[in-house]
Amino acid sequence: MITSIAHATIYVLNQDEALDFYKNKLGFEVGDDMKVEGGFRWLTVHPKSNSQLQLVLAEPKEGPMFTKDSAEKIRSLIEEGAFGAGVFETENCQKTYEELVAKGVEFMQPPTKQLYGVEAMGVDNSGNWFSLVQR
Repeated sequence: MITSIAHATIYVLNQDEALDFYKNKLGFEVGDDMKVEGGFRWLTVHPKSNSQLQLVLAEPKEGPMFTKDSAEKIRSLIEEGAFGAGVFETENCQKTYEELVAKGVEFMQPPTKQLYGVEAMGVDNSGNWFSLVQR
């Protein structure tokens, strides 16, 4: 029986730059950062308050995971902003939004009242959008 989800993948254009963004702007911690056979880098981050779900910051490039063609297609979709990084929860959307804007995080939508709470829509440095939600 499956009991939980341990990892979710966010495709990024550059792992070092994504690590800087998720660690220094969003305040995440590094879970794992190692190179495995073939030069593949296994890089995960998570919110400081929750290490149960790790986000894999995966850079698509030719290697054990991707052909050259598939890596180029995924990179193209990232550049178009076709992927979402998910929903990040916060206790105070307005306050967190202001803190992140002060750190240089870009938002497409400021905190806005919705049926499910208050939501702001941001974008990481690879172009992946994310939702910041206060329930």
